[in-house]
Amino acid sequence: MAGAARQHRVAVLALDRAIAFELAIPARIFESARGPDGVPLYRVATCTVDGGPVATSTDFRVAVDHGPELLAEADTVVVPAQQDGPGDVVDGVLDPRIAAALAVIRPGTRLVSICTGAFVLAAAGLLDGRPATTHWAYTERFARMFPQVRLDPDVLFTDDGDVLTSGGVAAGVDVCLHLVRRDHGSAVANAVARTCLVPPWREGGQKQYVATPGPDPLQGGSGTAAVRSWALEHLDRPLPLGELAARAGTSVRTFTRRFREETGSSPGEWLALQRTDLARRLLEETDLSVDQVARRAGFGTAASMRLHLRGRLDVAPSAYRRTFRTTEPAPRRSPDGAPPRTPRARHAGTPPERTREP
Repeated sequence: MAGAARQHRVAVLALDRAIAFELAIPARIFESARGPDGVPLYRVATCTVDGGPVATSTDFRVAVDHGPELLAEADTVVVPAQQDGPGDVVDGVLDPRIAAALAVIRPGTRLVSICTGAFVLAAAGLLDGRPATTHWAYTERFARMFPQVRLDPDVLFTDDGDVLTSGGVAAGVDVCLHLVRRDHGSAVANAVARTCLVPPWREGGQKQYVATPGPDPLQGGSGTAAVRSWALEHLDRPLPLGELAARAGTSVRTFTRRFREETGSSPGEWLALQRTDLARRLLEETDLSVDQVARRAGFGTAASMRLHLRGRLDVAPSAYRRTFRTTEPAPRRSPDGAPPRTPRARHAGTPPERTREP
């Protein structure tokens, strides 16, 4: 087909007792990505270790058209989760059939795990010395089994260039969208998110779980939702805690307690995150200077915004714009010929305001 040469080949390895939702994520996200001419940017196919059908976590089996030879042809290999945890990894040792299948993967192939798929990559020695994560319910077991891996038990996903790992369930959506954004920019990733009706951006460093998730900030109702909705419209101005509490009709102490109960963060932490997200969007979508973006987002100065973006995205504003700008034809290279660095997920020291995934 026209444009097929540009397609990135994604192989999904379906293991026995695969969780059906996670197994379907790569195809749903990557196959929704289209270039400006409408041609699909990825080609996704599913395989098993022997080409035979596998049971899933539900009441059906999956019959595939490919065996492990598909892994040798892939540009990206995705290993989704299995029901009841990493059943094919015992005492850190991988099932020999799976190990043999992974052995055919070409050097340089991008590797991605969803949820407990990280156990498979770790048991194969593919995560040694690298940052990684998995579903929060299995992090203690993972840490005991693979002390050589730099486990971050809280984050939604980690990005170490050619190896990415994600937490459970919907974090698989986040890591796949992150890859679309990394490969093809913000406009394509945002279009995929709109098609799939999911948030276009959740940072990898965002926490996996909060016991009491907050309501949608754009919805009304009791608590602090109305104040948060108002604050989102006034991020360009100072928003002292006393003013926010007065708008809610409560004392500062009561407002702060309710705010944390509803969002999992303090008002100051939440505002910093909203301002960073607004700055990110303005850098992607407008021609405003860095100083103008800083003022619009409420940081006041470019230096203050630069500190926040480096702290959250590990990248300077100008480099972020070059990487994710929706209208520029291509990123400019630095004088030494190296391409600008792609922002990666934070692996440690994540601020406490990032909400965790249910």
